[in-house]
Amino acid sequence: MGATDKQSGWAEVVLPCAELAPALRFFTEELGFRVEAIFPADEPHTATISGHGLRLRLQPGHGDPGLIRIARPGAPGGPGPTAPNGTRIEWMDPEPTIDVPTFAPEFLVTRAADGPAAGEGRAGMVYRDLIPGRLGGRYIASCIVVPGAGPVADWVHFHRIAFQLIFCRRGRVRLVYEDQGEPFWMQAGDCVLQPPTIRHRVLESADDLEVVEVTSPALHETLADHAMTLPTGRDLPDRDFGGQRYRLCRAAGAAWSDAGAGWTAQDLGLAAPSGGAVSARVLRGTGRLAAPVNAGELLFGFVLDGSAELVCRGSHRLAGGDAFVIPPGEAWAIAGDGVALLEVRA
Repeated sequence: MGATDKQSGWAEVVLPCAELAPALRFFTEELGFRVEAIFPADEPHTATISGHGLRLRLQPGHGDPGLIRIARPGAPGGPGPTAPNGTRIEWMDPEPTIDVPTFAPEFLVTRAADGPAAGEGRAGMVYRDLIPGRLGGRYIASCIVVPGAGPVADWVHFHRIAFQLIFCRRGRVRLVYEDQGEPFWMQAGDCVLQPPTIRHRVLESADDLEVVEVTSPALHETLADHAMTLPTGRDLPDRDFGGQRYRLCRAAGAAWSDAGAGWTAQDLGLAAPSGGAVSARVLRGTGRLAAPVNAGELLFGFVLDGSAELVCRGSHRLAGGDAFVIPPGEAWAIAGDGVALLEVRA
């Protein structure tokens, strides 16, 4: 930190400091910063210090002395000491426990035709919220669209999550994952289980990409990893990531089974690699299918193709792109003519 880069230079944060000596002792002796520059020599009033990935300039002045958050392995999060110049210190754990909020059950029907409106998200992708209430903050589902074709302005990143799955509804997307071989094209009907902290990157899309993403918890961090280059040159399909394994289910190779009443089901094979955190299947059929009672927490449905009638707390007409959530303990049924439905349970 502090070495000059001929192209980008470096940056420093200016903090007001009425008395340099006590503040400098605090930052260097208690927090482990080191002095990069100090002046004037006879009666110093300004110093530049670096540490913890920061470069700070302590100089005379007035204003907000700021807040600095410092990661310490194993340190409990929370307020720390206050520097003599008024700068507040807050400790944080570099590997914090994932906060999964308490589940709040709710019956929901979200229609593409009447909102909520889509908005631009990370890397220029357009997100549409499929569970506006977030079920107490425990789950989020999004329909994500990348119009047209071409490179996606993404970077190597990972998520702090309990689980996350991506299902490709339309188009194609080229992805690469940590220790899972070379980049590949994910196509309509394919599904990926992204285990916690696995590094990955979206490289490019084609044919008006549209995917459905389901994640827990709803509010989760996306963190860049500037040090890792993908692909890694390794293919480790059994590698453990936070108790889960990466899984790619190809629609072309997955078997279909009888779901009853003339319907068929394609299990996407997520239960085992996710450690039981999530399962998913695609249902296709004509007529009425009385589905099993929701015995878990989340039962999320998304109409992939066709139109359907959902029977739960009344009757609800659904079209392609519509979604619903069935509360625990409630029976439901789906009826349609050639309808295709993504069902996710957690």
